[in-house]
Amino acid sequence: MNIKIVCVGKLKEKYLKAGIAEYAKRLQKFGKFEVIEVPDEKAPEQLSQAQMDQVMEKEGERILSKIKDREYVYALAILGKERSSEELAAEIDQLALHGKSDITFIIGGSLGLDPAVLKRANAEISFGRFTLPHQLMRLVLTEQIYRAFMINEGSPYHK
Repeated sequence: MNIKIVCVGKLKEKYLKAGIAEYAKRLQKFGKFEVIEVPDEKAPEQLSQAQMDQVMEKEGERILSKIKDREYVYALAILGKERSSEELAAEIDQLALHGKSDITFIIGGSLGLDPAVLKRANAEISFGRFTLPHQLMRLVLTEQIYRAFMINEGSPYHK
């Protein structure tokens, strides 16, 4: 199984890096796990809709350049489908059973994801209607991916 997170921007906070590194280390026993950061597009605070669209398009192109055709893609989106940890685990298990062993999760930039990225995604996933910093979302997502593998393994970690 190859799991990848493609995200916009650099992670600066040491405590988040440490948490992600811990789960990444734990995930190694299940296959390859990697986080790929693409640069965020520099933009002024106040943007017109056209400027926002342009920023999202440029970030979207960078994201899409990191995705191969064979990958099953989950885009994180507030309006995506909410899943329980058990439901995500079952989906990952089913994907593996159907020969889809390359799974990619996408976390967009502060403005969200370009429509082209959402179109490429096989599924949209939501972690609820909370607004979370994108950097924190990386840690939450990494933990949930680990939790999914532990559920599928029948481990007591999940309880």
